[in-house]
Amino acid sequence: MSASQVKILSLDTATEACSAALYVNGDVQQKFQLAPREHTALILNMIDELLAEAGLKVSQLDALAFGRGPGSFTGVRIATGIVQGMAFGADLPVVPISTLASIAQATFDDHGHKTILATIDARMGGVYWGRYFVDENDLVKLDGVEAVSTPDQVQVPNDQSWIGAGSGWKGHYDELMNHLEDSIGKTYPDYLPQSSTIAKLAAYEYQQGNRVDAKHALPVYLRDDVAKKAVDQSSK
Repeated sequence: MSASQVKILSLDTATEACSAALYVNGDVQQKFQLAPREHTALILNMIDELLAEAGLKVSQLDALAFGRGPGSFTGVRIATGIVQGMAFGADLPVVPISTLASIAQATFDDHGHKTILATIDARMGGVYWGRYFVDENDLVKLDGVEAVSTPDQVQVPNDQSWIGAGSGWKGHYDELMNHLEDSIGKTYPDYLPQSSTIAKLAAYEYQQGNRVDAKHALPVYLRDDVAKKAVDQSSK
């Protein structure tokens, strides 16, 4: 089965953006809304509308996908919980996709840049970041590892020009440019993760056999101390 012959429902709630997308045989339909703190109320309706418009049931899908982080701790947990519940109920595999990869893919699709420093504002003076390059399939691949750090600790090779994308550039533009200006070309600070690119990346990963059972569809926070603190507080 090729990536163009699969049916995947994807969702993302990791940032202020809330979205769901349905990938059917290469065609992608998306519901997207900027709605801080309204994700739980919106995402299930988005999913229902997409399936109804396509005339599909969850059981007819090949897989589910979600933005597994990094991002807002609460937001990442919302998407994780919904996907796990749907996957358990319909006995479907899950394809977790990085929210940073989603940003990088959208940047390439829109502008054609092939070396992208994707960022998400991590608050508390930090930034989530990852370097991505574009492969022969026009899909982004991670160069190194994703990380969370202060802006002055972000690293890119200085032997080529990188494009900056994502909300980290909106919240920390001056600090990032003071540190990286010799290596950064244009910046696109308004990019946020979106389910359409998550679905696109997930279709390829599914075809490659990179999917997991629902119980292994886990979030990626990067900032372990924040995640641990939130879990400890919720258990009290």
